[in-house]
Amino acid sequence: MHEYDSPPNTSEHDSSPKTGGGMKTARLIAASVACVYVLASLFLMFEARGRIGKLETDQTATAATVDKLIQHLDSTDSTMRASTDALAHTLGMTGKQLDERTAQLQQQQKASDKEQKEQIEGVKTEVGSVRNEVGSVKTDVDATKSDLQGTKDKLQQTVGDLGVQSGLVARTRQDLDLLRRRGERSYYEFTLVKGQGPARVSTISLQLKNADPKRSKYTLNVMADDRVIEKKDRTMFEPLQFYTGRDRGLCEVVVFTVDKGKVSGYVSTPKEMVAQAQ
Repeated sequence: MHEYDSPPNTSEHDSSPKTGGGMKTARLIAASVACVYVLASLFLMFEARGRIGKLETDQTATAATVDKLIQHLDSTDSTMRASTDALAHTLGMTGKQLDERTAQLQQQQKASDKEQKEQIEGVKTEVGSVRNEVGSVKTDVDATKSDLQGTKDKLQQTVGDLGVQSGLVARTRQDLDLLRRRGERSYYEFTLVKGQGPARVSTISLQLKNADPKRSKYTLNVMADDRVIEKKDRTMFEPLQFYTGRDRGLCEVVVFTVDKGKVSGYVSTPKEMVAQAQ
């Protein structure tokens, strides 16, 4: 019986070459990484050395500039001290005395500035007070104007019994006070009682003849310039007009209350009429 040789193990022969190739590749990669690291380190080293050199150069230049400034300040201080000593010598003072005098003058200037500031603040306060007073006066003036406008709106103008346009007619004693405040004419109040004789009112006389409260009508006589004018069946608030005096001034009689046997009202005359009569 023949013995046959077993076939060679191809797997063992093939594994050795593959293992050797992988190790070579790994070594190449490691060498490449090392080269890159070395090159990067060298690059960073050179760049750092360049920056350090630049910083040293800048620091040297800065130090030189600082030295120049110090020298300039020393020179300026010396010049100022020399000028101060020269000024003190001219004034007959020592440098210390000059410094003391300067400090004294500065204190005086500060005190003067403080006093001026206080005075200015006081003036501002006074100006503010004056402004407040002016505002208050303006408010009062506006209120007075408003009152007068209200009076004008409240007191209506009308036409008298002679067909002449009358002034503002008062309907109460308060209205009459408002008319007096306007100062355009002179006003005299009266109360007439039926059966009594003529009553003197300003430059004329009035006598009540009849009073009808239900109809608010009355009749009275007006005596002026030595003549009698009868005003018959007149109504309340109707201006009774007539002319009197040297200049024939227009007078008006207005009755604003009619009671049984009694009436009350006022007489309106031009302001110059009383002066002429006097």
